[in-house]
Amino acid sequence: MSAVTTPPPMPAGRLRPIRESDLDAVMAVEERGYPHPWSRAVFRDCLRAGYSAWMLEDGVGEVLGYGVLSHALDECHLLNLCVDPRVQSRGVGRSLLMSLLQLARARGARQMFLEVRPSNTRAVALYHDIGFNEIGRRPRYYPAANGQREDAIVMAMELLD
Repeated sequence: MSAVTTPPPMPAGRLRPIRESDLDAVMAVEERGYPHPWSRAVFRDCLRAGYSAWMLEDGVGEVLGYGVLSHALDECHLLNLCVDPRVQSRGVGRSLLMSLLQLARARGARQMFLEVRPSNTRAVALYHDIGFNEIGRRPRYYPAANGQREDAIVMAMELLD
């Protein structure tokens, strides 16, 4: 019987805004993380539109994960949250999401919305655990394998003090 090994804990990271010069590193994580990744043009458009885009780096500047938020009045929409698959299941996603929630509150958001694939069970579980609730579905929202489409679960969370 082989010994069970536990991955080492993640080192504390540094959260900072994403710049266009970071897009190569961000795209590498995006492409490892998703079967249908955002394009570089989508990230560039988000940055140019002034969306709140943040990345979490480790101690040597490697991207652990990132998130993109859209703010409107007192609402915030989490457009993308991705953790490098090489460091998943070590609390990086939870840490990043908690930081993004704090940033949204600081900008006056009272609610945050997001969409998530039902097949992304780990993300769905994290969002529920943090306090998001399912408020609806978007039929055939995401591209899926073999030209198919997958619904999106729409989730929301009140950002109360």
